[in-house]
Amino acid sequence: MSRISVRGFAVASATAVTTVGAVVGVASGGTPAADDNNFEAAAADTTLLADIPAGQQAQVQTASLTQQADAQASAADAAAKKSAEETARIQAAKDAKSKKQAAEDKLEAEREAKEKKDEAERASRSSVRDASSFSAQGSYSVAEVQAMARAMMPADQFQCFSNIVERESGWNYKATNPSSGAYGIMQALPGSKMASAGADWQTNPATQIKWGLSYMNSDRYGSPCAAWSFWQANHWY
Repeated sequence: MSRISVRGFAVASATAVTTVGAVVGVASGGTPAADDNNFEAAAADTTLLADIPAGQQAQVQTASLTQQADAQASAADAAAKKSAEETARIQAAKDAKSKKQAAEDKLEAEREAKEKKDEAERASRSSVRDASSFSAQGSYSVAEVQAMARAMMPADQFQCFSNIVERESGWNYKATNPSSGAYGIMQALPGSKMASAGADWQTNPATQIKWGLSYMNSDRYGSPCAAWSFWQANHWY
């Protein structure tokens, strides 16, 4: 009769097996090898498959194979989990690198845009004319006064300046408010304060523009566009 050695079985009775271990060796027929004898002699919890009733042997073998399959499945799951974690780690590192690069590219683009804007503003300011560069005339049309203003300030500030002047005087450099005494295209109150820009403040729109720009660019506003924002909220400046 063949004898199959099964390690780890605990037999509760002659007919029932409650716990099944792993198959560790098979011997058949004659005298087992010396190593096998030593191994089996040292294993106090060894149960021989031949010692288990015939009706239970198939059940025992099935349980052993199921145990092995479960162990292999657990090992496969662990390997798959480890692989997924490694893949996720690598992807996270790539995403972080991409975000960092995108942020750096954005900062570089903003820096270049600011440099170009600053350069354009410097170029615009360098071409600004002073009030004294215009020859005095007996009278000025609205178009001529507007041309003076455009030449005396950065291009990006003219429209804001014009918005205020349109509402204050309609570009009439002799406009006078009969009730308050405000005068000129800027409607300075009193008009005489424009003398700080030139003695000809009553007749020279360039002098009035010069004073108006100085007033708007001062700490009170900082620029014609800032003055225009204030005017929109308060309807005066």
